[in-house]
Amino acid sequence: MDNGTKNDLKDLVSETASYLEGKKKEGIAFVDSLVSPDATAGSAIKDDISQKTDLFESEKSVSEIETVSGLEELDAMVNRCRRCPLGNLRKNAVFGEGNRNTRLMFIGEAPGFEEDLQGKPFVGRAGRLLTDIITKGMNLKREDVFITNILKCRPPENRNPLPEEISCCEPYLLKQIDFIKPGVICTLGNFAVQTLLQTKDGITKIRGRFFDYRGIKLMPTFHPAYLLRNYSRKNREYVWEDVKKILAEI
Repeated sequence: MDNGTKNDLKDLVSETASYLEGKKKEGIAFVDSLVSPDATAGSAIKDDISQKTDLFESEKSVSEIETVSGLEELDAMVNRCRRCPLGNLRKNAVFGEGNRNTRLMFIGEAPGFEEDLQGKPFVGRAGRLLTDIITKGMNLKREDVFITNILKCRPPENRNPLPEEISCCEPYLLKQIDFIKPGVICTLGNFAVQTLLQTKDGITKIRGRFFDYRGIKLMPTFHPAYLLRNYSRKNREYVWEDVKKILAEI
């Protein structure tokens, strides 16, 4: 097991402990003892945590989400959500914001530090770049589109989302799409497009062309955070090409 994997596992153990503590405060004592966050990753998860505890309720409450009648009710449900350990670690859930009757929906990966503080999507440095793309590149207002993420809670230290976390949050996203009914979805970065299209292909391979997603045109493009790290002329040209194709459809 390499150091990166050990660190990821230790993070998961720490999140698990926080989650279980929250459940115990709610009067739900469904485990005999907590795993110590300071334990080594190997011994801490020598047994499958998911078999001992109901940490990731990916199936248990999906039926409740399906019965939601509108975005306001769904928003309230997201703010109450504790379906995975991130619900006990966040400062604010980030449901998304914008025009709920829009033709264009942007979907990113997960909230970051600033988003967690404010409860709004894309408000940090990457968010300011996305706003520039919308306002300067597309000649639209941010309020004209709807912006959200795959995950509604920030992963610790902005690490990549875990598959179990995506499974827990994806039903909320699918319901958002059902209610908004956009004509075009623009996915930002790897995780959004890989989740919706159920593909392992990376963004550099599949960006720049439309895919059909449940009758909606889906355009994958680079995440603004990636552009900030790799702000080359070529990458800017790629995004501009993607933007022009989206504009032609809305």
